[in-house]
Amino acid sequence: MSSPSFEPTDRPPAGGDLATAEEVQQTPDFAALRSSFRRFIFPVAGFFLAWYALYVLLAAFAPGFMGIRVGGSTITVGLLMGLGQFVTTFVITMVYRSWADKRFDPQATALRERIEGVA
Repeated sequence: MSSPSFEPTDRPPAGGDLATAEEVQQTPDFAALRSSFRRFIFPVAGFFLAWYALYVLLAAFAPGFMGIRVGGSTITVGLLMGLGQFVTTFVITMVYRSWADKRFDPQATALRERIEGVA
Protein backbone atom coordinates (compact mmCIF):
# COMPACT_ATOMS: atom_id res chain seq x y z
CA MET A 1 0.00 0.00 0.00
CA SER A 2 1.51 3.31 -1.02
CA SER A 3 0.95 6.59 0.73
CA PRO A 4 -0.07 9.67 -1.20
CA SER A 5 2.66 12.12 -2.02
CA PHE A 6 2.18 15.73 -0.99
CA GLU A 7 4.15 18.13 -3.10
CA PRO A 8 4.61 21.69 -1.82
CA THR A 9 2.98 24.25 -4.05
CA ASP A 10 2.98 28.01 -4.33
CA ARG A 11 -0.65 28.06 -5.42
CA PRO A 12 -3.64 28.13 -3.05
CA PRO A 13 -5.50 24.81 -3.00
CA ALA A 14 -8.75 26.14 -4.52
CA GLY A 15 -7.07 28.04 -7.35
CA GLY A 16 -7.50 31.59 -6.07
CA ASP A 17 -6.27 34.65 -7.93
CA LEU A 18 -3.34 35.24 -5.54
CA ALA A 19 -0.52 32.74 -5.78
CA THR A 20 1.92 33.60 -3.00
CA ALA A 21 1.98 35.13 0.44
CA GLU A 22 4.03 38.00 -0.97
CA GLU A 23 1.28 38.77 -3.49
CA VAL A 24 -1.35 38.69 -0.75
CA GLN A 25 0.70 41.08 1.39
CA GLN A 26 0.82 43.59 -1.48
CA THR A 27 -2.97 43.84 -1.83
CA PRO A 28 -4.94 46.82 -0.51
CA ASP A 29 -7.30 44.38 1.26
CA PHE A 30 -4.45 42.89 3.28
CA ALA A 31 -3.03 46.34 4.06
CA ALA A 32 -6.47 47.47 5.30
CA LEU A 33 -6.81 44.32 7.41
CA ARG A 34 -3.37 44.78 8.95
CA SER A 35 -4.04 48.48 9.57
CA SER A 36 -7.38 47.73 11.23
CA PHE A 37 -5.72 45.16 13.50
CA ARG A 38 -2.91 47.54 14.46
CA ARG A 39 -5.31 50.42 15.18
CA PHE A 40 -7.00 48.22 17.74
CA ILE A 41 -4.13 46.22 19.19
CA PHE A 42 -1.45 48.90 19.68
CA PRO A 43 -3.52 51.27 21.85
CA VAL A 44 -4.98 48.42 23.91
CA ALA A 45 -1.56 46.82 24.40
CA GLY A 46 -0.08 50.22 25.27
CA PHE A 47 -2.81 50.84 27.84
CA PHE A 48 -2.32 47.44 29.44
CA LEU A 49 1.47 47.72 29.56
CA ALA A 50 1.22 51.19 31.13
CA TRP A 51 -1.29 49.89 33.70
CA TYR A 52 0.97 46.92 34.49
CA ALA A 53 4.07 49.15 34.74
CA LEU A 54 2.20 51.46 37.12
CA TYR A 55 1.33 48.48 39.30
CA VAL A 56 4.92 47.22 39.34
CA LEU A 57 6.39 50.67 40.00
CA LEU A 58 3.97 51.37 42.83
CA ALA A 59 4.75 47.97 44.35
CA ALA A 60 8.47 48.70 44.17
CA PHE A 61 8.58 52.38 45.10
CA ALA A 62 5.38 53.09 47.04
CA PRO A 63 4.89 50.18 49.44
CA GLY A 64 3.16 52.48 51.91
CA PHE A 65 0.50 53.36 49.35
CA MET A 66 0.11 49.75 48.23
CA GLY A 67 -0.26 48.68 51.87
CA ILE A 68 -3.16 51.01 52.65
CA ARG A 69 -6.03 48.97 54.00
CA VAL A 70 -9.34 49.47 52.26
CA GLY A 71 -12.37 49.74 54.52
CA GLY A 72 -10.43 48.65 57.61
CA SER A 73 -10.21 45.06 56.43
CA THR A 74 -7.24 42.97 55.36
CA ILE A 75 -7.76 44.01 51.74
CA THR A 76 -5.09 46.47 50.58
CA VAL A 77 -4.73 48.81 47.62
CA GLY A 78 -1.96 46.56 46.28
CA LEU A 79 -4.18 43.49 46.44
CA LEU A 80 -7.01 45.30 44.66
CA MET A 81 -4.63 46.53 41.96
CA GLY A 82 -3.21 43.03 41.56
CA LEU A 83 -6.68 41.57 41.15
CA GLY A 84 -7.41 44.43 38.77
CA GLN A 85 -4.69 43.05 36.49
CA PHE A 86 -6.70 39.84 36.10
CA VAL A 87 -9.94 41.74 35.58
CA THR A 88 -8.28 43.95 32.97
CA THR A 89 -6.95 40.91 31.12
CA PHE A 90 -10.40 39.32 30.93
CA VAL A 91 -12.06 42.60 29.91
CA ILE A 92 -9.51 43.18 27.14
CA THR A 93 -10.02 39.60 25.95
CA MET A 94 -13.81 40.04 25.78
CA VAL A 95 -13.53 43.43 24.05
CA TYR A 96 -11.08 42.00 21.52
CA ARG A 97 -13.31 39.02 20.85
CA SER A 98 -16.31 41.25 20.25
CA TRP A 99 -14.31 43.59 18.02
CA ALA A 100 -12.82 40.72 16.04
CA ASP A 101 -16.22 39.07 15.55
CA LYS A 102 -17.79 42.29 14.26
CA ARG A 103 -14.98 43.96 12.31
CA PHE A 104 -11.82 41.92 11.84
CA ASP A 105 -13.11 38.42 11.08
CA PRO A 106 -15.46 39.44 8.23
CA GLN A 107 -12.59 41.26 6.48
CA ALA A 108 -10.23 38.32 7.05
CA THR A 109 -12.83 35.85 5.77
CA ALA A 110 -13.41 37.89 2.62
CA LEU A 111 -9.66 38.03 1.95
CA ARG A 112 -9.26 34.30 2.62
CA GLU A 113 -12.10 33.48 0.25
CA ARG A 114 -10.52 35.67 -2.42
CA ILE A 115 -7.17 33.92 -1.96
CA GLU A 116 -8.79 30.48 -2.12
CA GLY A 117 -10.90 31.45 -5.11
CA VAL A 118 -14.20 30.98 -3.29
CA ALA A 119 -15.55 34.47 -3.87
